[in-house]
Amino acid sequence: MPAQEIYEVFARKNHGEPLMHVGSVNAPNDDLAKVYAWTAYDEESWVEMCVVKREAVVPVLNPEGKPIWGN
Repeated sequence: MPAQEIYEVFARKNHGEPLMHVGSVNAPNDDLAKVYAWTAYDEESWVEMCVVKREAVVPVLNPEGKPIWGN
């Protein structure tokens, strides 16, 4: 069985609104992540939905609210 990756799911209800985080899914690849996201979060009439591998998310602040760049 292929390794599962965590994908964060973002969506928007209306054009011009910001994307908002709606949840996450586990999937072995991008194609299945899209299917899993759509089936798990289809309760709304989204105009856009996307998935991002959690490992690709670049943090700006640490859990204490401090910037992660520099010293």
